[in-house]
Amino acid sequence: MYKLEKILLAGVVCGIFAATQTFAQVTKKPVKPATTVKKASATPVKAATAPVVLKNQMDSLSAAIGVSFSNSVSSQGISGINTDVLTKTISAALKGGKTVLSTDEANSFLQGYFEKLSAVKQKEMEEKGAVVRVEGEKFLEENKKKPGVTTTESGLQYSIIKAGEGAKPTDSDKVKTHYHGTLINGTVFDSSVERGEPIEFPVNGVIKGWTEALQLMPVGSKWKLFIPYQLAYGERAAGPQIPPYSALVFEVELLEIVK
Repeated sequence: MYKLEKILLAGVVCGIFAATQTFAQVTKKPVKPATTVKKASATPVKAATAPVVLKNQMDSLSAAIGVSFSNSVSSQGISGINTDVLTKTISAALKGGKTVLSTDEANSFLQGYFEKLSAVKQKEMEEKGAVVRVEGEKFLEENKKKPGVTTTESGLQYSIIKAGEGAKPTDSDKVKTHYHGTLINGTVFDSSVERGEPIEFPVNGVIKGWTEALQLMPVGSKWKLFIPYQLAYGERAAGPQIPPYSALVFEVELLEIVK
């Protein structure tokens, strides 16, 4: 059975306000007026929504549940919720009254709904991923033909910006580096250079393309890496800026092997 976790159903208070309009009546005189007087059209007055006043702890709890529920719904890409149906159903359920769907019917509907929603999102990701993968493969195919670019057996590509003369780290070493990472279109997704602070990490604790490249680089080197998606984050996204199947480009400066 599909279960929705951490989703709180909150009551939505819907107030209905009626705006009254007063129209002046014009009494016609028995004689024809010298000039024609036009009636001013009444402008509807929009009723203001009264602000919600939190008088006690339960009022605050109700408001907090409402915010949590709304955020949860929005985060799942759900829009068009019928707040009238939602409010009436919650009110009836909390009072122990009869609801339009039983608990089993509601769970069954939610399971089917979210399975369909998940399938749609998965298809969209696959379609987008296919485009990103093809673009990356085309980019790397053209890039490897450029002067100064070396391609390893794994498919990693690199060019040497500055040659170092220090030791080369091993798989078990920890290193300090400066780096600047972009997508193949130049979009920056991470940069220690822009932050002005180098980073330390284990050689075997990063993506495969980095692990391979670092063991080829003498300390003091600065290389530009062109990493196919298989040696980066593969078929999954990495945060909001790196789509699935993304080839990545890094400028990496190996500052030292940390002892």
